[in-house]
Amino acid sequence: MSIKILIVDDSATDRLNIKNKLSDYDVLTACDGIEAMRIIDEHRDIDMAILNLNMVNMDGLQFLSSLNLSNQNKNLRTLILTDCDEQYNEIKGLNLGTVDYIREPINMDSLKERIDIHLELLEIQHLYEQKLYDQGITFDTIFQQAPIGITISLNREPIYNHFDDYYTLNPMFEKIIGRTKKELIEIGWEKISHPEDLLEDLKYFQKLQTGEINSYSMDKRYIRHDGSYLWAHIVVARLDLASDYKFNHICFIQDISERKEIEKTLEESERSKSVLLSHLPGLAYRCCYDREWTMQYVSDGCFNLTGYYPKSLINNRDLSFNDLISPEYRESLWKEWECILADKLPFKYEYEINTAEGERKWVLEMGQGIYNAQGEVEALEGIILDISDRKQIENNLRYNSEHDVWTGLYNRRYLENLLACDAKIKTINKRAVICINLSAIHSLSLTYGFHYTQELIKKVAESLETHFVDKCQLFNIHENCFAFYIKDYKNKNELVAFCKKVVNTLEAVLDIERIGGGIGIVEIDEDNKNNIEQLLKNLLIASEKALNIYDKVFGVCFFNKEMEVELIREEDIKCEIASILAYENPDSLFLEFQPIFDIKSNKISGFEALARIRSNKLGLIMPVEFIPIAEKTKLIISLGKKIIIRAFNFLNRLKEKGHDTTNVSINISVVQMIRDDFIDNLVEMINIMQINPANITLEITESMFSSNYHEINMILGKLKDLGMKIAIDDFGTGYSSLARERELNIDILKIDKYFSDKILMLNNEDSITADIISMAHKLGHCVIAEGIEHEKQIQYMKNNGCDKLQGYLISEPLDEEAAIKLLKNNQVNWSYSTGVS
Repeated sequence: MSIKILIVDDSATDRLNIKNKLSDYDVLTACDGIEAMRIIDEHRDIDMAILNLNMVNMDGLQFLSSLNLSNQNKNLRTLILTDCDEQYNEIKGLNLGTVDYIREPINMDSLKERIDIHLELLEIQHLYEQKLYDQGITFDTIFQQAPIGITISLNREPIYNHFDDYYTLNPMFEKIIGRTKKELIEIGWEKISHPEDLLEDLKYFQKLQTGEINSYSMDKRYIRHDGSYLWAHIVVARLDLASDYKFNHICFIQDISERKEIEKTLEESERSKSVLLSHLPGLAYRCCYDREWTMQYVSDGCFNLTGYYPKSLINNRDLSFNDLISPEYRESLWKEWECILADKLPFKYEYEINTAEGERKWVLEMGQGIYNAQGEVEALEGIILDISDRKQIENNLRYNSEHDVWTGLYNRRYLENLLACDAKIKTINKRAVICINLSAIHSLSLTYGFHYTQELIKKVAESLETHFVDKCQLFNIHENCFAFYIKDYKNKNELVAFCKKVVNTLEAVLDIERIGGGIGIVEIDEDNKNNIEQLLKNLLIASEKALNIYDKVFGVCFFNKEMEVELIREEDIKCEIASILAYENPDSLFLEFQPIFDIKSNKISGFEALARIRSNKLGLIMPVEFIPIAEKTKLIISLGKKIIIRAFNFLNRLKEKGHDTTNVSINISVVQMIRDDFIDNLVEMINIMQINPANITLEITESMFSSNYHEINMILGKLKDLGMKIAIDDFGTGYSSLARERELNIDILKIDKYFSDKILMLNNEDSITADIISMAHKLGHCVIAEGIEHEKQIQYMKNNGCDKLQGYLISEPLDEEAAIKLLKNNQVNWSYSTGVS
């Protein structure tokens, strides 16, 4: 380090001698105090001054005084040169800040030594000051950049709830609190502390101020500008310093709002967990992965679930959890856990347990494995829930979905599933399904009511169950329809023998009801086993065929290839009708008109419109075949409308040709008639096409009255009121009787061909046809005889007063042109003379 020394003396010789002695240093000289002050202004780095007290202009004492007043070079060390008799001045100089004195005459060697000593002390002082400076810098850096808030308070008197100028705050403290030192001084400590924390804080701080405690810490809340608050952890401690400031303290503050939020969340989570476990319909557990499922923890729900307190299961004190598991589930449960843990997957399994009261309960266990760092299973954790109620509901739903509610038998759905499962078994022996079709029971509902027939069906089911054995199961597959599923039978004869036993059972139950049924049989083979829906459809068809075996109360019919051909043809006819209605092939539908001959006038009085379908694939299809199919599929609605329109077109052609009194009969299906809009639509067509209602006869079959009698009769009355005539077709073969005919809203009775044919086989006096004609006339009805094909029939009808005739002897059905031509000639080509011309 370079040392700079200033020599102030009015003796040039002394200045030179001293300068030479101190040649190792940088020496400056001044002749008096005034020059010395100027040099000091120019050289602020002078370390030492050697000063003679006795000088002109400004002596040494004056210089020292001026130096102190100017506050310049506070670190400048001064030595004074004095005489032996100047002790007073020495003392005065020392008081003015000089550090040493040297008496004259000067011993240069002694001067050199003393100066060297003072320079060493100066260097030591500089080093110490540098150390203090460095320490100050370090403390200030830490204080300013600390990641926690710090306040230091130096006070002579106790303080309790306010900030003052003696507080020192670091930036982090202001950031955490959200206020500056100036704001804190204005507001005070109390205003920014949450009221719930303030009293506790003040209590501890007062004890700190009085010396009862040396420090304290707490979590407290500080109020922000917007009224919200933050959480902080504070540590407050006394700060003992060697000064007259006796009430000092230091405070460290850390923002813990995030931690508090986490703690709150965890607390809420624990609370929710506690609430959840207390309301859990079961128990939570942690157990060892061993065969006993040794429990380490079990929640309180254990008692409600098992009847045992948790402590009974902990470490298998009274029993193990494995003892509670129903024996049939123990091994499967262990294997399920084994598979799950191998793949570290979640566990879910349902099984039954036995409670302390001996009750069996269904439980659902959901859990997971707990693994250590090596991937080994340390424990299992999860919950076990009581699902007995759910299982009961599932069982009820399953039962209802698989059983007929009334009879308790398995239903069609169950049979379908069973057939589908058995179809996958290749080694299964002969199988067959037998259908008992009791659809005739439905007619009893009209007489005795629904509940009566349901009770009857229940009795039938109970009687049929007597045939229920291991290889023969009974099902209720449809309303009034049962099925047996038979396995391992030998041949068809065995099936027929079984059906005879069933018939004997049914007759014993239904004999008093005077109703029968049909039994259909379908043998299951490789061709039909996979199409379950078609198989059961074929079964129903076979049973319906059996219903039509008229010479037996209970007919039995196997489904065969002929029926299959009929089914295919029926599907083809459906497609043909659909194509007609879709205008893809509209000309396939056409009408032919069979003349109706009036005996009295000896003329053609009208025609019956007969619908035909000509198919490229099927050829000519007659109405006896396609009408029932159209009725079953409800296609008859649109098809019937087309037939009516074409019949009306024929009427208009007749009117154009001058035959405006000729009548046309149109066959109407019950499916058409019972529609709400039938009459309105018919009237609309009559008005649009300008048809005279008196020229229209609507023909209905008497079988239409087997149901909805009153509704249909009311509709017929409305049609008669509109001016149309109503005819019963095929009378005598169906539901009606002459006694019932009295009530019907009809005009014409058409005697069925059956009675016309009987005339050929019986004597005139044995035939009841004459009685039918007579009674019909008494009721005011016109009578038309159908199926006239022989001269004898014509003669009989004429002799017994029949009004009109219809049949091939008169004319076969004709197309429009031929029908009009026949009217024009108004002649009938008899095969031979009849005596009626």
